[in-house]
Amino acid sequence: MVNGSANFVAYFNHLAPDYLKYKKRFAYYWSHISRYINYFISESDSVLEIGCGVGDNLNALKGNRKLGVDISENMIMEARKNFPDLQFELLDAARLCIDEKFDVIVLSNVLGYMDDIQMVFRSLKSVSHNQTRIIIAAYNYSWEPILKFVEWLGLKKKSGQQNWLSVHDIQNLLYLEGFDVFRKAKRMLLPVNIPLISFFVNKYLARLPLFNHFCLDQFIFARNSCVQKTDYSVSIVIPARNESGNIENALSRMPRFGTSQQIIFVEGNSTDDTWEIINKMVIKYKHSWNILAIKQPGKGKGDAVREAFSKASGDILMILDADLTVEPEQLPKFYEAIAEGKAEFINGSRLMYPMEKNAMRTLNEFGNRFFSSVFSWLLEQQIKDTLCGTKVMFRKDYLKLERNRSFFGDFDPFGDFDLIFGAYKLNLKIVDLPVRYQERVYGTTNISRFKHGWLLLRMVGFALSKIKFW
Repeated sequence: MVNGSANFVAYFNHLAPDYLKYKKRFAYYWSHISRYINYFISESDSVLEIGCGVGDNLNALKGNRKLGVDISENMIMEARKNFPDLQFELLDAARLCIDEKFDVIVLSNVLGYMDDIQMVFRSLKSVSHNQTRIIIAAYNYSWEPILKFVEWLGLKKKSGQQNWLSVHDIQNLLYLEGFDVFRKAKRMLLPVNIPLISFFVNKYLARLPLFNHFCLDQFIFARNSCVQKTDYSVSIVIPARNESGNIENALSRMPRFGTSQQIIFVEGNSTDDTWEIINKMVIKYKHSWNILAIKQPGKGKGDAVREAFSKASGDILMILDADLTVEPEQLPKFYEAIAEGKAEFINGSRLMYPMEKNAMRTLNEFGNRFFSSVFSWLLEQQIKDTLCGTKVMFRKDYLKLERNRSFFGDFDPFGDFDLIFGAYKLNLKIVDLPVRYQERVYGTTNISRFKHGWLLLRMVGFALSKIKFW
């Protein structure tokens, strides 16, 4: 209990001695919340929980540094007694006196007890850095009559009159205090454990459109929106297979941006003279560009990108397909967006502007739009063009993604979904950036519509188990 009235402080002080035992009656519900939040926390994160109560939720969360704060003295005493290895402090969330910044700040079902939610959000600024993630769990307002009825039956302790907030209300308060909501989700249709039935309803039915609207728990993910633009160095990775006619154009048309630019050509088992042309261009442009030429060890664009990223030195990593159907001249827009803090993962989108006549075959365009709809649902945010090759992220985030790659495994020969899924798991803000898609002027596509289309469908099934129905 945090930032609440004297009545609520007295109420939770009274509950404290038996509260952990009481919560264990609803362990199915509470463990669901901590499990979902844990999906987006890594073992290396520092975690602050606002309104930690008796400390059971904080104890269940990942993290190498964990601190819980609460305004109820008795709750803090119980938390310290039950979880002596964790740190708990008696603090008002609206006036946090902590000389520390945290990677993740969790507020789980506590907004209802706060006198001034806006002041609490304002105080979070003092304990957050530019990459801090705010994760809020709150009741769905439409469940209020059901919860009051359960309290009337005596199956749940009465909690008094709370603030009942919609997602819009929470989002608006966060916005007023300089936080940007980048993802919203709903979970849990059946908050009690009925063997087999609860498993099916909450794991599958609750994740489907329409049913999802009626879920009990709402989750809001926010980040600091007041990020000053910073200048960064850039590594531009250009995977090239049978693209000898495009190599020099990629260099001659490349605009200047960032504090420095490293261009990495990664050649992938070409049957033409792509590798020879790349090496000629390294010599020809050695005084103009910092160029690295490498051969990928395996097969597929995904393998090529991973090899190039392992050699990259720039703060920002960019992918530019060597077919130049997305023009090099458009890359500064990606740089500006990420350098200004608009997002942490920028995904190119070819599906907004009209395309040149032969830029994309009809079946390919249909497939791209289909995968767009599926993955927007899977990732709980709009992803218009998952298969656009132009993607941008910070190298420090990619290194985290790389360390956590075992969660999804080496499943993606293209590399697009490996990066998108990884960015989602890291809880990065993903933003689409529209690009104009041009017709090829040299060579033919390396994508097989049917063979690779079937592979993409298999990856959707894989993503369902790892992202939506885990």
